[in-house]
Amino acid sequence: MEAVINKKGLFNYEILEKLEAGLKLIGAEVKSLKKGQVSFEGSYISIREGEAFWVKATIPAFQPKNAPKSYVPERPRKLLLNKKELKYLIGKSQEKGLTIIPVKVYNKHGLLKLEVGIARKKKGADKREVLKKRDTDREIRRELKN
Repeated sequence: MEAVINKKGLFNYEILEKLEAGLKLIGAEVKSLKKGQVSFEGSYISIREGEAFWVKATIPAFQPKNAPKSYVPERPRKLLLNKKELKYLIGKSQEKGLTIIPVKVYNKHGLLKLEVGIARKKKGADKREVLKKRDTDREIRRELKN
């Protein structure tokens, strides 16, 4: 399985720190994730009652015709973190201007992991700078190729 990256989140946010978390999933979701079927659009990490959840991520059923009728693709999924990491995330989420976003989903030794980023929203000027840099890099590569 190739890692699935949250490109939109990386463009809109500046990642300050990263943590690795396990995911509590059902079988059809595991197969879908291993196939790379996930939409990060609008998803974020929410902390409720001392537990962390991955909210609004869309993971379609692996085989839609065999999926249980009660299957909800956008359901919140619990993150598996140790107490120290959870306390750290709770503290960071309460700091002003910081958000917790999913960065990527990947397979590590047969287990699916979610890389969680503590992030700060980028300003418009920062985004324009990234786009300019990307364009100049593309032009340099094009010139070197010719």
